[in-house]
Amino acid sequence: MRTPAGVPVQIQRGSTMIQKLTSEQRAAQLAGLHGWQAVADRDAIQRQFKFADFNEAFGFMTRVAIKAQEMDHHPEWFNVYNKVEITLSTHDAGGLTERDIKLATFIDSITA
Repeated sequence: MRTPAGVPVQIQRGSTMIQKLTSEQRAAQLAGLHGWQAVADRDAIQRQFKFADFNEAFGFMTRVAIKAQEMDHHPEWFNVYNKVEITLSTHDAGGLTERDIKLATFIDSITA
């Protein structure tokens, strides 16, 4: 979200301020992630994963779900059999934030 003057809006969640990343921050953070792509039509990042079978995909989703719950930051995802597609964006802030980068970094760490 932005004010009419184009200034990013800060959203408070609990005791934490959530602010969208600037274009420069987004580009720098995305460069440090493995396999994540900017979503063309929105301020979000996305990655697709392929596993050996459904059980492996579901186990992965379970690990991500536990971390997401700890962070109080939940991904958008789509699963068919052994494929999982994850999209990250902070709805409260209206776009990509440091919370998305932290969750993407965790996801990268469990798929390395």
